[in-house]
Amino acid sequence: MAASTISTTQITNQSTQQLFERYNALSVDDKLALLYYVYEDMGDSITPAAPSAADPDLARPLAEELFALSKDDQLEAMRAIVARKDAPLSKRYGGLSPNNQLLVWYVWAEAMGDRVVDLPKGYKASADVKTMLSLIEGIEFQEQITLLREAATQMGYSQVSNPPSQAETGKTNSL
Repeated sequence: MAASTISTTQITNQSTQQLFERYNALSVDDKLALLYYVYEDMGDSITPAAPSAADPDLARPLAEELFALSKDDQLEAMRAIVARKDAPLSKRYGGLSPNNQLLVWYVWAEAMGDRVVDLPKGYKASADVKTMLSLIEGIEFQEQITLLREAATQMGYSQVSNPPSQAETGKTNSL
């Protein structure tokens, strides 16, 4: 499996899986805009999932590294992460646990327009972004978090791949 491919999702709800597939079909910039709007519109209710399972000591240095970049470089770094490119910040992001990845986006979202690049003045969301935002707002809170966690874990560059499944090998794991 190539390092830049999307892996199988952990979503168990079929309608949330279909919503994730629609999200996944968006362009890199539309994904970034959607994340911005999700946090802008629903930021009061969205918190980093499982905060006790995230380790701020691992997630915050990556967030701070983005803060230190110019606005143009921040945008390019976030694009690289979303596109799963082999780039320094994308590699570090790809090495984090799912909860830490979600925490990184939460920290960046909290700083948007201040320490993190904002949407360009006059930006108009595409119809796809508006539709996705509406659909996300219409699902249960837990499914929103599931969708955001899946989006976060499908970003970043990593050469680590899942071992073949029992169905693929015909063998069970043993000691």
